[in-house]
Amino acid sequence: MINIYTDGAARGNPGPGGWGALLRSGSHSKELSGGFLCTTNNRMELYAVIVALEAIKKKNAEVTVYSDSSYVCDAVNKSWLFGWEKKGFAKKKNPDLWIRFLEVYRRHNVKLVWIKGHNGHLENERCDRLAVNASMADNLPEDIGYLKQCVERSPDSSATAGTLPL
Repeated sequence: MINIYTDGAARGNPGPGGWGALLRSGSHSKELSGGFLCTTNNRMELYAVIVALEAIKKKNAEVTVYSDSSYVCDAVNKSWLFGWEKKGFAKKKNPDLWIRFLEVYRRHNVKLVWIKGHNGHLENERCDRLAVNASMADNLPEDIGYLKQCVERSPDSSATAGTLPL
């Protein structure tokens, strides 16, 4: 059994963002974190889960993911995600990440559990610190998926990455 704890953060929404994940299996644990220059909190919440699941080398692992993101947990637990997939993610945000999530989600037996954030949950608090610290790192990379989404949704079809209405 592998337990994963995740959190995402954005300073401004959109703004610099970070994600953090803690993986635990028996006596083994691993922390992961990273960030992007301009992104959203929901992208970082989802990204944390994706990267943590991708870090599991064994296929068909029994995994419980603990997240304070109702966006992520409800999308799966209320089966919204599977409806979005059937409709090609039409008019849904973050299709690049949801497609990537589904790929890794289907490699394992994953259960998502929503936990209340900023409520003294030690692992969630640790992931929050990882995410916030990552969002403040120097030289953060661009979140290309987010930038592409901004261009595609721009009311000005002539918008380019250099002229995004952020």
